Amino acid sequence: MKKTIFYHDTDCGNVVYYANYLKFFEEARTLYMAEKGFSVPALMQKGLYFVVARQEVEYKFPVRYADVIDVSTKVLEISDIKIVFENVITNQNGRLCTKGKTTLVCVDKNGMPTSMGADVKQAMTL
Repeated sequence: MKKTIFYHDTDCGNVVYYANYLKFFEEARTLYMAEKGFSVPALMQKGLYFVVARQEVEYKFPVRYADVIDVSTKVLEISDIKIVFENVITNQNGRLCTKGKTTLVCVDKNGMPTSMGADVKQAMTL
């Protein structure tokens, strides 16, 4: 996912505000799932909700206003109820800026862990 950094993404130091990286990861994960044939609203209609159970972020190099970043997404690990995504952010010069790992757990409408189903699991690993 390509993204241009706007003023509202930055802090008073003209650097991307640290929590905004989580929004970038979320956007990239949502697009990744859509590319695999699954929209978040459609999964919710099936009674499948993905909640963040763990988040890791490594800040390597600052991203600044007007930079154009690339946020790549891949699945590192998957089980019947859990997906671990890795996101890597590079800037327009190809420099590694940020790495993150997000663990999502599939839950039902009551918030209880549930199987995501073989179709979702298989699609996420292709």
